Amino acid sequence: MESNINIGVIGYGYWGPNLVRNFSEIPGAQVKTVSDFKPELLAKVQARYPKINVTTDCRDILTDPKIDAVAIATPVSTHFDLALAALQAGKHVLVEKPMTTTSEQAMRLIEEAEKRNLVLMVDHTFVYTGAVRKMHDLIATNTLGNVYYYDSVRVNLGLFQHDVNVIWDLAVHDLAIMNYVLPFQPYAVSATGISHIPGEPENIAYLTLFFENNLIAHLHVNWLAPVKVRRTLIGGSQRMIVYDDLEPSEKVKIYDKGITINGNSESVYQMMIGYRTGDMWSPKLDMTEALRTEGLHFINCIQQSDRPLTDGKAGLHVVRILEAASQSLKKQGRLIELNIAEVAA
Repeated sequence: MESNINIGVIGYGYWGPNLVRNFSEIPGAQVKTVSDFKPELLAKVQARYPKINVTTDCRDILTDPKIDAVAIATPVSTHFDLALAALQAGKHVLVEKPMTTTSEQAMRLIEEAEKRNLVLMVDHTFVYTGAVRKMHDLIATNTLGNVYYYDSVRVNLGLFQHDVNVIWDLAVHDLAIMNYVLPFQPYAVSATGISHIPGEPENIAYLTLFFENNLIAHLHVNWLAPVKVRRTLIGGSQRMIVYDDLEPSEKVKIYDKGITINGNSESVYQMMIGYRTGDMWSPKLDMTEALRTEGLHFINCIQQSDRPLTDGKAGLHVVRILEAASQSLKKQGRLIELNIAEVAA
C-alpha cells in the first residue's frame, strides 16, 4: 500500500480553505502544513484542523523534506515564483488558475517540471465537474453534430480583484472549459472592456474567439452585475446544450432543436430553412464535488507518474489566449491572431 502524499498549502484566503478541506478528506493525501501571512487565518486552520502545522513563512513548506506536494492558492502575480521554488525543491505542484501572468513563465514551469519528473497541475476546477465532463462526452460522440458556437455569460457583483482584470479572473474558467470540450483551437481573439473604478483593472469585458469550421465563441464577464449568472449555450447542427451551473440538479439540458436547409443553396430565393423542434432531456451527472475529483486525480498522477488532465500545457494554452485578449483589450477590440500550433501544443 502506497504511503500518504504529504501536502503543503500556501494561501488560506478565498480558495485555500476548500483545498485544505478536500485534501484532508481524500484517501492517500494528508495536509501537513498551511502557510499564510495573516495570523488570523492560520488561527482558523488551527481551530478546525489541530493536527495541521501552520506558518506565516511559506519557505517552511518549501524546505520541509517530508512535504511531497504543494498547492498554491495565492494572488496570480505570485504563482510563478512560488511554483518554481516548489518545483526546484523537488515538490509536485497544484497551482490555482490562471497558471501564471505570462506564457514565458508558464513555459518555464513546464520545463522545470519535466526536467525533474514532477507533476505540474493547474486548478481548472470546472473541467472536473460532472456537467463539463458530460458536455465533453456529448461533443466527442458527435451528439450535437457540428458545433456552431459556444456562448457564455459569467457575471456577478464582485469579487473585485486588484492584480488582474475580469478576463483573467472569470473568462479563464470558460477558456479552460472550451479547451477541454471543443474539438478545435481558436485562431484569433477580440476583446473589449472597461473599468468603472479609477486605477483598477477592467471590471466588464466581452471576448470573441474565432475557430476553424465556422465555430465561434463569445464570453461575457462582469464583476458589476446585480445578479449572479453562470449560463452557457453550446449550439450544434443536430442538438444544443444549455449549461447552467447555478441549477441545483439539472445543470445540463440537451435540446433536440435546430434548422434544416432545403433547396438550391446557390440561390437564396430557392433556399428553404426549416425549424426542427424535438425533446429536451437532462442527463444524470456525477455530483461529486469537483475539487474532490481534482484532488484525487492530482494524488493519483503523483503516485502513478501520470500526466494530469489539466497539466502545465493546458495552463499555458489558457494563458496564451488571456495574453492575446489583453492585447486586444488595450487596442479596443482589435483582432489578435493566435498561432494555432502554439495554442494547441
